[in-house]
Amino acid sequence: MLVKHKSMKLVHYVSLAILVAGLSACASGEQPTSSPGNGTDKPAANLEGKIGIDGSSTVFPITEAMAEEFQKANSKVQVTVGVSGTGGGFKKFCAGETDISNASRPIKEKEAEACKAKNIEYIELPIAFDALSVVVHPENTWTECMKVEDLKKMWEPGAQGKITKWKQINPAYPDEDLALYGPGTDSGTFDYFTDAIVGEEGKSRGDFTASEDDNTLVQGIEGNKYALGYLGMPTMKKTKKN
Repeated sequence: MLVKHKSMKLVHYVSLAILVAGLSACASGEQPTSSPGNGTDKPAANLEGKIGIDGSSTVFPITEAMAEEFQKANSKVQVTVGVSGTGGGFKKFCAGETDISNASRPIKEKEAEACKAKNIEYIELPIAFDALSVVVHPENTWTECMKVEDLKKMWEPGAQGKITKWKQINPAYPDEDLALYGPGTDSGTFDYFTDAIVGEEGKSRGDFTASEDDNTLVQGIEGNKYALGYLGMPTMKKTKKN
């Protein structure tokens, strides 16, 4: 997460970011003892204005929950949280359109240069560790275990238009169409997956259903017995609860 490090509204942004960072303490069983925003049992006086947040879908559930709590304690502050992917969020942040950028990877050099060109200074706040999930339909009984090599065979650029059947991955798999779902190219999860699985960041087949919205990916996989996709662990936990 990147937070602007300038203007009189800094206290608003940092307060929200600190609140998000505090989620780790709640997850370990500790309970916060103060209200969001000012470290006391009462909301801060005279806090008002708008805070714009955008970026990673992986970080979105945390930020959305914390933004709601922040606004309960500071009713005159309007917080909006968007989901355009890590890369999309950085584009808006470095253009001066948002105040906080959710990210599932560090800022890239070209993105940092874009911020510098707009005189946008920022601080970086690690808030959580995530895990990437490769998921299939509940009725998929043939992929109890898959190798990295199998995933690479599915997702590498050379697979586009060629690897279209499950049977092409493993002769024991059914002779059915392979339906792939994954984050779009603006996603930090896409960057990580392509680097870890394909071997080069940003390199992937393009004939798959892509979305920056994890819920869209989940719904697609749920609707196709022969689907496979990847997304962040927080979304999977949320889906199981629902």
